[in-house]
Amino acid sequence: MPAMLTDVFRGHPIHLPHSHIPDFTSLRELPDSYKWTPKDDLLFSAAPSPPATGENIPLIDLDHPDATNQIGHACRTWGAFQISDHGVPLGLLQDIEFLTGSLFGLPVQRKLKSARSETGVSGYGVARIASFFNKQMWSEGFTITGSPLNDFRKLWPQHHLNYCDIVEEYEEHMKKLASKLMWLALNSLGVSEEDIEWASLSSDLNWAQAALQLNHYPVCPEPDRAMGLAAHTDSTLLTILYQNNTAGLQVFRDDLGWVTVPPFPGSLVVNVGDLFHILSNGLFKSVLHRARVNQTRARLSVAFLWGPQSDIKISPVPKLVSPVESPLYQSVTWKEYLRTKATHFNKALSMIRNHREE
Repeated sequence: MPAMLTDVFRGHPIHLPHSHIPDFTSLRELPDSYKWTPKDDLLFSAAPSPPATGENIPLIDLDHPDATNQIGHACRTWGAFQISDHGVPLGLLQDIEFLTGSLFGLPVQRKLKSARSETGVSGYGVARIASFFNKQMWSEGFTITGSPLNDFRKLWPQHHLNYCDIVEEYEEHMKKLASKLMWLALNSLGVSEEDIEWASLSSDLNWAQAALQLNHYPVCPEPDRAMGLAAHTDSTLLTILYQNNTAGLQVFRDDLGWVTVPPFPGSLVVNVGDLFHILSNGLFKSVLHRARVNQTRARLSVAFLWGPQSDIKISPVPKLVSPVESPLYQSVTWKEYLRTKATHFNKALSMIRNHREE
């Protein structure tokens, strides 16, 4: 994955102010560069939709006998869901949260020793999507692709090996879980392994690749005017998110507006990404989501961004395409799609859509 992303980002370097990330804990007022208005993001609004509707993304027990259909329904109606009984040890979730909190708790100058370069992928910095917005986001991040050894050695000269072991174990669990979830969702549509030859569930999963994104949303003096992470869809097949016990993640649904996803202890949030939307011929929604901040508690999250190897063409499964119509989307590799997204951001899906004759 590092080689693929480096190749993409070399052609689309972004000039983000990693070296100007503030010490958030020292700011008592919100700087103007962090004050968002609807002019800065058309989807920006101070408050989510009223919770009176009671509607939210479902929490699905993976051991439930009807989990397959529940996941399929969630992918079609929300593009996101939470899962429990997922098989990832609670102790490992606590370890990855501790690692994330320890990393962002380091002094700014220490974190900058592993700053991400303009064309690089791994390391410390602000979100890459920041280049599409005029205002800055109230957050900091750390991206891991491949081994984090070199970066972690700079951050923790004495303890880096322990932290590397946590990342390796976490990623192993996530890879197996992501493949399982993808096939549960596809099975709900009647799609089997014979329909997608490159994605065998019984293989060693060498057809897939992933990145790990650690995020920190510090306490904010004026949360209603700030944005932790602006609205976007993921370029993945699936994204699996672990969040600490502080709310902030919001998903968008046309009929409800922004809905805050409540954290449940030990659960994981699963997002449908753009590539899964393409694979399902538009049946599964690629969910628009964002992160808001608050005045009293910092929020940590860990996103496992999962997709196919660079040379695999993703196209709608033939079984899901009507025999009298063409597929909704063109065939595309993850690498090709990331190039499109790096240029067109949230309009990327529409750029590769096949426009049918009326």
